[in-house]
Amino acid sequence: MQVQLKRKNDDYLFEAQGANPVQVYIDNKMDVSPQGASPMELLLMAVGGCNAIDIVSILKKQRQQIGSYRAVVTGERHEVGKARPFKSIHVAVHLQGEIDPEKARKAAQMSFEEYCSVSFTLIEAVQITYEVELNGVQVI
Repeated sequence: MQVQLKRKNDDYLFEAQGANPVQVYIDNKMDVSPQGASPMELLLMAVGGCNAIDIVSILKKQRQQIGSYRAVVTGERHEVGKARPFKSIHVAVHLQGEIDPEKARKAAQMSFEEYCSVSFTLIEAVQITYEVELNGVQVI
């Protein structure tokens, strides 16, 4: 796997692209009007996106009717020398639809504990926790 970055202005805006033609813009969030996500925001998006794809895939295979899927991914940072890496990441999954609560719980568990390569890449360095709400009711 490989990605490329190209600088797009005289400051910190970069265009990133992987194997497909979709561009992702990365910028310094300290800029007055950033035109892309910060690298740390992209990391949170990667965790949330990886788990979202897993959970939706598992539920679709079980013929569950997903009305909507939303996740809120929160990262807590700490000082390590001059860097500020994530100390913990929490993913709050909000599902709506005709979904068996046990299947929603199991799909999240499988994603976070077995399938998500992004979470597994970070597991030695960052505590990752999750919760699942289905139709307004907490299932995990």
